[in-house]
Amino acid sequence: MTTDTSRYLGKQGADWWRGAVIYQIYPRSFMDAGGDGIGDLRGVMDRLDYIASLNVDAIWLSPFFTSPMKDFGYDVSDYRGVDPMFGTLEDFDRLVEAAHARGLKVTIDQVLSHTSDQHPWFVESRSNRDNPKADWYVWADPRPDGAPPTNWQAIFGGSAWQWDTRRCQYYLHNFLVEQPDLNFRNPAVVEAILGEVRFWLERGVDGFRLDAVNFCTHGELKDNPPREEITEGFIGVRPDNPYGYQQHLYDKTQPENLAFLERLRALLDEYPGTTSVGEVGDDDSLGVMAEYTQGGRRLHMAYSFDLLGERHDPTFLRETLATMEARIGDGWPCWALGNHDVTRLATRWDAEGNAAALRLYLVFLLTQRGSVCLYQGEELGQTEAELTFEQLVDPAGITFWPAYKGRDGCRTPMPWQADAPHGGFSTATPWLPVPDAHLGLAVDQQDGDPDSLLNAYRAFLAFRRTQPALVKGEIRYHPVRDEVLCLERAHQGSRLLVALNFAGEPRELTAPRAARALENAPAMVNGHWQDGTLRLPASGIAIARCTSDSEEASWDV
Repeated sequence: MTTDTSRYLGKQGADWWRGAVIYQIYPRSFMDAGGDGIGDLRGVMDRLDYIASLNVDAIWLSPFFTSPMKDFGYDVSDYRGVDPMFGTLEDFDRLVEAAHARGLKVTIDQVLSHTSDQHPWFVESRSNRDNPKADWYVWADPRPDGAPPTNWQAIFGGSAWQWDTRRCQYYLHNFLVEQPDLNFRNPAVVEAILGEVRFWLERGVDGFRLDAVNFCTHGELKDNPPREEITEGFIGVRPDNPYGYQQHLYDKTQPENLAFLERLRALLDEYPGTTSVGEVGDDDSLGVMAEYTQGGRRLHMAYSFDLLGERHDPTFLRETLATMEARIGDGWPCWALGNHDVTRLATRWDAEGNAAALRLYLVFLLTQRGSVCLYQGEELGQTEAELTFEQLVDPAGITFWPAYKGRDGCRTPMPWQADAPHGGFSTATPWLPVPDAHLGLAVDQQDGDPDSLLNAYRAFLAFRRTQPALVKGEIRYHPVRDEVLCLERAHQGSRLLVALNFAGEPRELTAPRAARALENAPAMVNGHWQDGTLRLPASGIAIARCTSDSEEASWDV
């Protein structure tokens, strides 16, 4: 299937992705149209009008490819196939067409660093040491005593090396043992992977979210040194997981990866209007984000786990964002406060039942320089689901229970109807339960309520589209003042001042006298600007247009 490249551009042009808001869909949990308890592509298509009503620009589909589902689709056994539980290639084609008809771009996950151990490539590679694909994966001989080649640890627990009796060698797996790592040092592997990406470009996708993109190449087979202090960060870096005990100098984020990213970008440039956003998990994730996006030769965007932890005080947020801004140059970040790998935002940032705080976090995210990913259910204020051990299906949660409960709690199904069985997600028992606590957050409960969080999302996303300074403008951070984060955005002569009150009580600040509240701002923007003073309620939000450049430094007073 060959697509007309003109369809990629649309009214926003080829750089539609710059400042775009991308809605992440975890297909297993979004909507089940097939009645088997598992969400599917037809379910996504049935809810496209809802997604379009959010005023987002694109969707990101988590993996729907053929897979044994050891890691729920992130273990791919056929890059070009749709797993039957999700539908067919024809369903995917119809979904792309229907999304484009609603002005929505379609981006899909690509898991390039590793495959399933059931992928035909690996089946052939492990058969012996002399077959045509013998060097397509990372194989190594044991140490003289039979131990693994290095001390590298897998994110999901234990050694990153697995012994294989067919070849009498170890193979590398940075994740599950069923997810062997491809050998990107082999040019044939790179060509094959680029061919898999081209397949989806030809089917009309507008971009790719690249899973674990800094894991594609490994370094010398040397032991990683120990980490002096274990601080939680990228998934797996926790005191309960040996993965967090090492500095990951040799097993990921190698310079050779840059050459592959340049090849990938050259392929995407053949299809005008397509884009890429890479997931970066690294000790220096901000530096890698900058390196991977600068110069227009590698990724279009990258995101990390820096805003996906528990810390959310304004000083930390400002330091993280200002550091990124200082390092990224002409690169472009993508920010997210939630996804399918981390505890739900409302729970992680202590905002369960706190509508004002959730609105504040929304505006914080949507006023930064960069593009944005919103995870399904954030617009409803979904909380982390409390599951019993018997209900878990995530291998990470099962392995590390009870210190780490895994990722199932953020993957429970979307609640669509409060009074319907299973929240209207499915007519069958879902693969994960719909918590009773989520039924009151259901779409049908919030849809008609003008004061709901769902409608706050819709309103602010619609407002943001009218403000080029928020979408594509430059950014400047000012010192945090009494728990209020102050910043400004500027674009083509328009200058906006933003103040976000992270305190639990009202705040009053000196502000530029030239600041004028925006008449078309939604009601959630509730700060009051008057005669050089800004008054903010608890968790208050203020946005103003500044009519004088001469008072540029007045935020710092």
